[in-house]
Amino acid sequence: MKAEIICIGTELLLGDTINTNASWIARELANMGVSVYHHIVVGDNHQRLAEAYRQALSRADLILCTGGLGPTQDDMTKEALAQVSGRPLERNALAAQWLVERFDARNYQMAANNWRQADFPMGSIPLFNPNGTAPGCHLILENQQSVFLMPGPPREMKPMFESYVKPWIEKQSQVVLRSRVLHIIGIGESTAEEMIKDLISVQTNPTIAPYASYGEIKFRITAQAQSEEAAFELIEPVERELRVRFGDNVYGSDDDDLETVVFRLLKAHQLTIACAESCTGGFLAARLINVPGVSEVLLEGFITYSNESKIKRLAVSPTTLAQYGAVSAEVAAEMAVGVAQVSGANVGVATTGIAGPGGATPEKPVGLVYVGLAINGRVQTQEFYFPNNNRAGVRSRTVIKLLDWLRRELENPING
Repeated sequence: MKAEIICIGTELLLGDTINTNASWIARELANMGVSVYHHIVVGDNHQRLAEAYRQALSRADLILCTGGLGPTQDDMTKEALAQVSGRPLERNALAAQWLVERFDARNYQMAANNWRQADFPMGSIPLFNPNGTAPGCHLILENQQSVFLMPGPPREMKPMFESYVKPWIEKQSQVVLRSRVLHIIGIGESTAEEMIKDLISVQTNPTIAPYASYGEIKFRITAQAQSEEAAFELIEPVERELRVRFGDNVYGSDDDDLETVVFRLLKAHQLTIACAESCTGGFLAARLINVPGVSEVLLEGFITYSNESKIKRLAVSPTTLAQYGAVSAEVAAEMAVGVAQVSGANVGVATTGIAGPGGATPEKPVGLVYVGLAINGRVQTQEFYFPNNNRAGVRSRTVIKLLDWLRRELENPING
């Protein structure tokens, strides 16, 4: 099955809205073994949209569209498809009834143009939208090509894809494709690929595909079989071999991220944590707070940006600050110990550095960072240097390095 993705909206072309729909849908299709050869972004223009449909239908079996299903005149996704397919728009009774019930449930008054959202190319199957007022639709053409129209907002599009599109695709397939993603950190992309080039050169089923992501490498292992169980049986020995080769540089799998892994380790060891941040300015705490349930382990977070706040909030010694400067291993250590003591946490983590663009000296350039880690009273520090990064880059990379360091320490039984 060959698919094409069409994302509709002038705001996408202008860059006002980032097109996350295409990447998300493409990943989902790849997981199901559907090949995607083209992505199209087209504005709210009937003629250009019709041409996009013609191109897609000339080379793909499955067309997935997002956007342009609203009630206003610039929402013309269905009108253009009706023209190209030769299926005139008609009022769908099920969709019309759903709209009425949807508005009544919200105690909203339907405007006249809202009825447009119940009009679909003749023969379409409506796809109901639990998160909005724009139904989608599925149109099967004479040559068995399928077109799915879905809303543009991701919070509406994703549930519709999961409820309607994904089950339909899986029914068409004669085989099951399943994947396992391994997350590798602490090794560069070229080095990581070199370490497994012998596996890649002879791969058939499963296959291994490397992906570079911010601060890490991902390896997607994909197998096809007659059942999900059989697919994962094929994946298991390949996954085991990758874990052997990369050791503790493998921090997780599938939907894992660093903060979630750290949370699980803290919880498993019955440890609590508190953060003291200077150069990262809350980035670390924000990453941890992304994890549902993190309140079980995260006690407090301090942004101690000035020397005075480091002294007042964390009991950093004025003498240490005067002798070594705020950006130093000595201050990072005292910050980590101080935040653990003040909060009563088992683990204290601290960051201090020069994020730039100003504040640098020949001895302490932009990108120089020190991090401190205190676990049950045992304190350690590390120095990192992130040249050629902007302010946000220095802050983000510092947080990634610190979370990974904390993960490795917690995975060591000595620290349990």
